Amino acid sequence: MYEAYPETIEGLTLVQVLLTVVAFEFFGPIKRDTDATHLFNPEWVGHARFHLVWQLGMMFFAGGVTLWLIWWTDPLRPVHLYLASALLAANLLGFWAAVALVKWYKGIIWVPLVHIKILGVDENVFVFSVLSLIFLIALAVLMFHVGPQCAPDILTATLR
Repeated sequence: MYEAYPETIEGLTLVQVLLTVVAFEFFGPIKRDTDATHLFNPEWVGHARFHLVWQLGMMFFAGGVTLWLIWWTDPLRPVHLYLASALLAANLLGFWAAVALVKWYKGIIWVPLVHIKILGVDENVFVFSVLSLIFLIALAVLMFHVGPQCAPDILTATLR
């Protein structure tokens, strides 16, 4: 029914590695936020802690699905990489939305004695800036280099 994809796709491993680096951020808050500053903070109401555990659980499972899409699905079908990219974009955009809206909900990004500054920038903002750049590079390679190597086959199969 479908024509075979090429045996190898140039740039595929690069995209998989770059997306994996970004995907590890799904798991960072599990370690980072299960301490007295967040989950076990006695000043937080119990319902706020419930929402944090819910968010951490969602991040853990979304991270697992993302890694599965990157590495354990048919690697010669780049649609899985686009799905993984959508999950990564949702995570990154969620962070940037929280940063953009911080004054509205009266939050803070940088907690003294907890977070460090890297090049004068809060560690979270710095790390997410780097991860966003890595993600955009991976997405560009996927869209403009990897994807077009398979596009003729996808188009042919769609027209049948």
